[in-house]
Amino acid sequence: MDYIIAKWLHILSSTLLFGTGIGTAYYFFFASLTRNPPIMAAVARNVVTADWAFTATTMVIQPLTGFYLVYLTGIPLTSRWIMWSTGLYLLAGACWVPVVWLQIRMHHLASHASRSESELPALYWRYFRLWIALGIPAFVALVIVFYLMVAKPA
Repeated sequence: MDYIIAKWLHILSSTLLFGTGIGTAYYFFFASLTRNPPIMAAVARNVVTADWAFTATTMVIQPLTGFYLVYLTGIPLTSRWIMWSTGLYLLAGACWVPVVWLQIRMHHLASHASRSESELPALYWRYFRLWIALGIPAFVALVIVFYLMVAKPA
């Protein structure tokens, strides 16, 4: 694969990764604020599907294309911006894995509340707070990775 194709795949997958993440987080957050279990269950189902279809695949494509580009350009892996990008990417991934688990659990809780026409349990809101707490550092980490990817500071 030549440099232009690898770079295009890297940029495209980073756009899908970030765009899907922020888009699904937006809809999931505001669906939760409705406190309406049928809405919350439907949105959570779609968020989990989008995470598996887009986020999971791009989380694999990103390091593959990124390290391939580093190899093609001869940039040392010990370059400060490469090491920071890698560390922040791993931080974002470490936050994302439990976020997906939380979204699945929250979907089940909202679905159960919807079927039984009951209130959401307190556990849903504990998961929601943790979901936010994990989402913030993942978002910030990826914003910084985008900067590093573009600026490549010395």
